Amino acid sequence: MGVKTMLPNYELGFYALVVTCAVVYSGSGIFEASRDSMNRKAFRDGIKPGWHYFGRKMDVADFEWVMWFTSFRNVIIFALSGHVLFGKICSMTVPQHRAVMYMIYGALAVLGSMGLVYLMIILSHCLVLYSVALAKQKWLCYVAGLCCLASFKVEPFGSWQSGFVTGAFDLQDVLFYGGSTFTIMRCMSFALESSERKEGIYSIFDLLKYNFYLPFFFFGPVMTFDQFHAQVSRRELRRRDDEMRSIRVNALLHAGAVVAVDIFFHFFYILTLPSDLKFVTRLSDWSLAGLAYSNLVYDWVKAAVMFGVINTIARLDHLDPPQPPKCITMLYIFAETHFDRGINDWLCKYVYDHIGENHDNILKELVASVSTFAVTTLWLGPCEVVYIWSVLNCFGLNFELWVQKFFQLGPFAKLEAKLSGAMSRRIRAAFGAVNFWAIVLYNIPALNSLDFALLVTKRLLVTGFPVSTLSIWFITYCGVQLIKERERILAIQEEEEKSDKAKVE
Repeated sequence: MGVKTMLPNYELGFYALVVTCAVVYSGSGIFEASRDSMNRKAFRDGIKPGWHYFGRKMDVADFEWVMWFTSFRNVIIFALSGHVLFGKICSMTVPQHRAVMYMIYGALAVLGSMGLVYLMIILSHCLVLYSVALAKQKWLCYVAGLCCLASFKVEPFGSWQSGFVTGAFDLQDVLFYGGSTFTIMRCMSFALESSERKEGIYSIFDLLKYNFYLPFFFFGPVMTFDQFHAQVSRRELRRRDDEMRSIRVNALLHAGAVVAVDIFFHFFYILTLPSDLKFVTRLSDWSLAGLAYSNLVYDWVKAAVMFGVINTIARLDHLDPPQPPKCITMLYIFAETHFDRGINDWLCKYVYDHIGENHDNILKELVASVSTFAVTTLWLGPCEVVYIWSVLNCFGLNFELWVQKFFQLGPFAKLEAKLSGAMSRRIRAAFGAVNFWAIVLYNIPALNSLDFALLVTKRLLVTGFPVSTLSIWFITYCGVQLIKERERILAIQEEEEKSDKAKVE
């Protein structure tokens, strides 16, 4: 109820004004803190020389971002440019064999970057999981796949395998564990899809073509085998009229996002500031809340840029890859919170939806979510921070369902039925605002640190109560209403598109 209910324009305008003023006020506090802390000794490792002509230094605390645009930049450009040119030639000359050509190029790229031993390790895991797939037993596929994944994520097995790879360079560990763990997820998808195939089994070459598609190999996203196999097997390669325009626009947007983040890091030290808790405690509650929220937004931008670039390459190869994650600014529901849509699709298909079915039963939902986060914990690498993150988000997902079921009981359902659509929307937005900050606080430990997450929680809920708590809650409520308005418009557009298609048919 209230999903498609429109609020008065003046009310939405007021919400937009409140959110804009709050963001500007919070941002000004973070900007002043960044300017004042630029030369602090405690920040020497996180802040390096940047734009001297503006008198600004740059926040370089994020290893991944710095890695992509310094030591790994030339490798990315060279490897992916080669893949694009190679793929274009194959699509024009031998489109029916393009998957084989992608496999050969990907295997050679892995061989050239990581060496023969690493390639043999990857092939051995592929062979093991292919052999398991021959039995066509789902439980066996799960056991073998999770054991293989644990062999890279649990010590001493991970170090033992990485020890076989000779040589050393800055990115060796990143490429080793990235390529290995994504390989296991792909092999599990292949094995599970093969076990469901009624006639025969997919060949070992189908697995190798799937695994050694270079754009997905080291950093994902994971595209389930059934989707990849169906798309890469198409012989007639046609594009929609506006597809190339869309690809070019997305490429420009990602380039713009990179420039915007680079500018942002010269004026807002959102990653380095939380590392000094003594300094952060001096910030106002508003600045502290903005700092926590900014960490989530940045992580989303980073994921969107990485997967956006890879997806652009995949779309040039006539594939339809998993989309970048939904912006954290547009989230107030735990069920939609994910930074890697490929992994999320994989987990939903093979674990969450498989166990939870239609997600109406609370007990099944609990088992499904616990199983999903158990696999996610193994995927991320078991450690204290990951355990905390998994427990918090698993609780948030289930609590969300419990609250929803509670308010669907007879008395509450009848009460809501008596309310107008607009009032129902306002009440739901109030609860959504609480959920929004639960998502922020539950993800901060993994993105920054547990101490910083505890500090933010204490300031917003204890020492900041009631003024800061209620004011930030109200501002978040305004933001959720703007999100709901966007969802309302999208829902109407989808209905109109469906009706237009129905008329054409």
